[in-house]
Amino acid sequence: MKIRNQTSGTDFMLVGLFQYGSMNGFLFAAIVFLFLVAVLGNITLVHLIRLDSRLHSPMYLLLSQLSFIDMMHISNTVPKMTTNFLMNTKTITFLGCEIQTFMFQSLGGCEAILLGFMSYDRYVAICHPLRYPVLMSKKICCSLIMCAWSSSAVNSLLHTLYFFQLPFCGSRIINHFFCEVPSLLPLVCQDTSQYEYTVLLTGLVFLLLPFLAILVSYAQVLTVVFQMSLGKGRTKALSTCSSHLIVASLFYITNLCTYTQPHSLHEPAQDKMLAVFYTIVTPLLNPFIYSLRNKDVLAALRRLLG
Repeated sequence: MKIRNQTSGTDFMLVGLFQYGSMNGFLFAAIVFLFLVAVLGNITLVHLIRLDSRLHSPMYLLLSQLSFIDMMHISNTVPKMTTNFLMNTKTITFLGCEIQTFMFQSLGGCEAILLGFMSYDRYVAICHPLRYPVLMSKKICCSLIMCAWSSSAVNSLLHTLYFFQLPFCGSRIINHFFCEVPSLLPLVCQDTSQYEYTVLLTGLVFLLLPFLAILVSYAQVLTVVFQMSLGKGRTKALSTCSSHLIVASLFYITNLCTYTQPHSLHEPAQDKMLAVFYTIVTPLLNPFIYSLRNKDVLAALRRLLG
């Protein structure tokens, strides 16, 4: 507790993403533009699914949750980064760093589990269409969503409470643009090897297992799809599955590269680049991949626009 009292009143310093001299203004404007497009796209998708009764199905309920998570995910990192840039400061309070870490892990874990549940939904819809109303009823869908939120929140809370009890000493400079466990580990002045094994195990459970489940389920889906005699049904199924695979691969691979590497192999520049993908690029692409490649969503958008 004594260490906690000594460290809780000390701010951290975020190096940030904009470290390219004269390119700072351009990069800042680009990040802000991408942030606004991502938030607008996800809000629109959530709004469409809520308003259009034709989209009140398990598939779109899961999709609305994904958009909501992405909107919160990008809002957890970019506003603080842009505020620091505009105010010409790089500080973040100890409590602010703690909250940002908790939110990041909660939202990231929830999205990882949710993407796995979405692949299960498509697997049941294509491979067992007659049993779909039973296997993916509204009650089961809501239970899956609650499972994703609760498990990720509990995991994030345990990690955050433990990690921020560790003693921070020496430099308070975080070579990143937001508070993330791998970037905070170099600031801890005690052996963290045991905790790093815990982080690795958590990454395997929350990232690798859902990703493997997605690959297995879509292998089954593709087998069924290529046996379809109707070309239209095959095209629709392939379009839906390919969209999900693109999003899932981008999210899981970048996160796995960050959370399954040994601490000694981490490079700050590489970590920042990977973080841009799962904190900015993925939330930006998700609503457009799912909406532009989905006829039901496009039809709902047309109806909304009259």
